[in-house]
Amino acid sequence: MINRPLQMDLGDVFEQLSLTAADEDLNKQLVLRGGPVQTERGFVLHEPCQGWDSTVEVSDTVHLTTSQDILTAMAEGNGPKRALMALGYAGWGAGQLEMEISANAWLSVPADPAIVFDTPFESRWAAAAGLLGINLATISPDAGHA
Repeated sequence: MINRPLQMDLGDVFEQLSLTAADEDLNKQLVLRGGPVQTERGFVLHEPCQGWDSTVEVSDTVHLTTSQDILTAMAEGNGPKRALMALGYAGWGAGQLEMEISANAWLSVPADPAIVFDTPFESRWAAAAGLLGINLATISPDAGHA
């Protein structure tokens, strides 16, 4: 999840890792609640840049890194220009996500860096739905199949 800030910031994370941020503003960046599973595990979602020890290419414009080397680089001022950190993740059992998608429980859109990195937290869900031309204020909470 990238729209639910925690009551902690990157300064708290850097302190736990004995890192000092070169840019004081970076310390104030909020950390997000990535999901309910392994909430002690951190993930950095960022724009593409130099390689880190453990990075997955989510899209051409958004990458995900789970290794501490990116946090060290960020603290030193050598990390990605646009990044956000989340603690925890959401997980599904085999076939569960596919079943939820077929039940219309999810809207799926391509990763948009402007929404991921620049849109205020409280507006991200609506902005993503807007990519599909959907106004969430007019959507029904009930699903159906035609």
